[in-house]
Amino acid sequence: MQEQEDTNHIKIMQLRSLCMIAERGTVSEAAEDLFRTQSAVTRSIRDLEHTLATPLFERHASGMLLTEDGKCVLPRAQRALQELKQIPALLARFKLRESMRDDAEPIWLFNVRRLQIFLRLFHLQHTQSVASSLSISQPAVSAALKVLEKGANIVLFQRSPRGMQPTAAAREMAPHISRALNEIRHIPEDLAAQQGVLQGTVHIGALPLCRSVLLPRAITRLVTAHPAINVVTNESAFSTLITELRAGDVDLIVGALRHDSNVTDIDNRPLFSEELVLLARPQHPLTGRTLTAADLTDTQWILPRENSPARHLLEHAFATLDIPVPKPVVESGDLAIVRGLLMDSDMVAAVSWHQLEYELKSGVLQPLSFTLPDTRRDIGITLRAGALHSPATLALIECISAEAHPSAT
Repeated sequence: MQEQEDTNHIKIMQLRSLCMIAERGTVSEAAEDLFRTQSAVTRSIRDLEHTLATPLFERHASGMLLTEDGKCVLPRAQRALQELKQIPALLARFKLRESMRDDAEPIWLFNVRRLQIFLRLFHLQHTQSVASSLSISQPAVSAALKVLEKGANIVLFQRSPRGMQPTAAAREMAPHISRALNEIRHIPEDLAAQQGVLQGTVHIGALPLCRSVLLPRAITRLVTAHPAINVVTNESAFSTLITELRAGDVDLIVGALRHDSNVTDIDNRPLFSEELVLLARPQHPLTGRTLTAADLTDTQWILPRENSPARHLLEHAFATLDIPVPKPVVESGDLAIVRGLLMDSDMVAAVSWHQLEYELKSGVLQPLSFTLPDTRRDIGITLRAGALHSPATLALIECISAEAHPSAT
């Protein structure tokens, strides 16, 4: 769950006015469609321009024209509103009766603080914890929830001994709210990039294979060139990372790619491919000679986690060799644990070369002379298809690609 600091002063109703004026061309027509006074719409744009410290429109007798900065802000504003406007239709199947039109604009969602409270409660499931984390009172949390549930016309959280449990409707809403807030968070970053300054925070889902070499080098390249960028890495399991990627809380995932033709909302970008190798310490009885399947019979194994791509490939390789699938003593994707176990025992690990590249080059660990067939897999970047990536994210993607293909730079 990301912090949403940059959304604190940008108001969704201001972005709504921006989008409507850009569409209609005049304040008067925008005000009519928004059911607001012209002065209220004008004030809304003036306040947004003050917050962003830049003019968004050129005022002409014939109407309002977007400035270059206005054109920069508009796509983010449109996407944020689009995410929120999809929610009423999604909630329709959870309702027993209708009391509002699902095609009406969900004004009850157009409040940044209210959405922040929803997301905190969704993750923390405790009102006092939400209040403390946002430096507000507990009654303020309850009041925000009341507005949301009234607007949704459905219960979003249920009290239980384990806290405030989100309902199915809340789980349906959460990714859209998260993506909307993240779009708003990127607006100042887009404007800064337009002035030639890259800033903001990139949230990376770091899978085990890329943590040792590829990502550290790419991050170093990024922050050296753009010192105003911050990087946050998330080392969760892939199942968690892909959920956060879909919600916009993770900007990209780097590591072994999962290929599934049935998944259409994910964009996989391969960087290179490599095979699995068997590693052990130099003093291991199996090092230094060509091995047969029989030599591995009594091996104590450190294997990737169950259901990971590497584990599936490994099991397939042993089946191809007509060798019983090994039963691991340890299952881990933590390289520090794998390294420590290999250096202090006669265990054998099946990993990709890049995962322990430093140890292999220095001779601290050695590959065993045994080929694992059909274990080549694609390593690359996983992105949310159709996402409007932040300038900082695009810069990091370039740095990762440059480190993966150094001869091309």
